[in-house]
Amino acid sequence: MATLAFTKGHGTGNDFVILADPDGALELSDAQIAALCDRHVGIGADGLLRVVRSAAIPEGADAAAAGAEWFMDYRNADGSKAEMCGNGTRVFARYLADAGLASIDAGLRIGTRAGVKTITRAENGYEVDLGLWRAEAGDVLVRARGLGVARPGQSIDVGNPHVVVALAGEDELDGLDLSVQPVLEPQPAAGANVEFVVPAEPLVQAGTGVIRMRVFERGVGETLSCGTGVAASALAVRHWAGAAAPDRWIVDVPGGRLGVRVVQEADGEHVLLSGPATLVFSGQVTLAD
Repeated sequence: MATLAFTKGHGTGNDFVILADPDGALELSDAQIAALCDRHVGIGADGLLRVVRSAAIPEGADAAAAGAEWFMDYRNADGSKAEMCGNGTRVFARYLADAGLASIDAGLRIGTRAGVKTITRAENGYEVDLGLWRAEAGDVLVRARGLGVARPGQSIDVGNPHVVVALAGEDELDGLDLSVQPVLEPQPAAGANVEFVVPAEPLVQAGTGVIRMRVFERGVGETLSCGTGVAASALAVRHWAGAAAPDRWIVDVPGGRLGVRVVQEADGEHVLLSGPATLVFSGQVTLAD
């Protein structure tokens, strides 16, 4: 059995086990990752961030060619691979900076399975450019415990898949039982994170849109926050609101508050996510075979 050094971190309550593996020497099974993330018999986390040089992992070849030294190998709490994690990118960048492995000051580029992402400092912590986004055509029907009838959901892609459902008010949002996975019809081939949102009253305050959100993350369950889900939720409400909708959003989640910006770049609209990143403690753990 191997003993590994780890760090625990979180972004608005979305928490991660961080393992430094610069040379790509670790080969962790899904079961080992699930054991590390288990909240009863492991360290406990929504997912695992493996810190590996892009050149040391086959999936990082494009990132290495683009000049991104580090690759965020993100795994869900059940061990499954995920394309991206918005909160995870900020925690990953904070870890690299605190460990003296990289600097954020001029913008830090990291590799992910959804491409290279750039993280910069922001007033509320750190901001990541999630890149291009798109609203998918066609509704997805969403059934969730606590909702009397199925609701239509808007599919949003921000490098990973989301389905966003608008609810009538705070009571519906608070009454959801997300201990049970929502059912999607049709079910996306790779699954999807499911967000439930309620607009503030009024929706736009001082030129900024304000919404509340809860989320069920695929491979995890309900989490206190989901960075890409926050971005997807703001984008869905902006999409529904039409041309007059603002480009700046505040999204309140059970774990705190995050910011979303939509900016026009040469290749199209980019969505940016901002918020805090905290490293909680470090230690050692014995990994079962």
